[in-house]
Amino acid sequence: MRAMTLADVAAVLEIELAVQAYPWTRGNFNDALDHGYVCSVDEQGGEIRGYAVLMPVLDEAELLNIGVAAKHQRKGLGRAMLREVLDIARGMNMRLVFLEVRASNAAALALYRSAGFAGIGLRRAYYQNANGSEDAVTMMCELLRGGTDGQA
Repeated sequence: MRAMTLADVAAVLEIELAVQAYPWTRGNFNDALDHGYVCSVDEQGGEIRGYAVLMPVLDEAELLNIGVAAKHQRKGLGRAMLREVLDIARGMNMRLVFLEVRASNAAALALYRSAGFAGIGLRRAYYQNANGSEDAVTMMCELLRGGTDGQA
């Protein structure tokens, strides 16, 4: 992975629009870059295959967004990107990483749990969906200093 630039936003947005039912906008990605969040892309052979946005706050961080292009999903890329994001947070001396995930997103919940995240709460009606709204599971990962597995 490498740092995302403004020049990458069009490709990132194309992935976001294709894989998210309620996607971020170009403005959301631009704002993340403008605010100095840790914005990364996975690029291979000139093709951006995925992205992640991490918001550091003191010694904690929140994973705001992570996405993988549809044709690269279910091949381990999301897991590798998540591991790298956690390594970045660890390198910044972050102690904890938080995220929210749709309660209905079983694949993402399993991925996050396998990376060391644990559910710590529920946010009622947090996400929009076709039926109005759905809950978000709030998750947290405690980072080990010096480790690379993302496990608590």
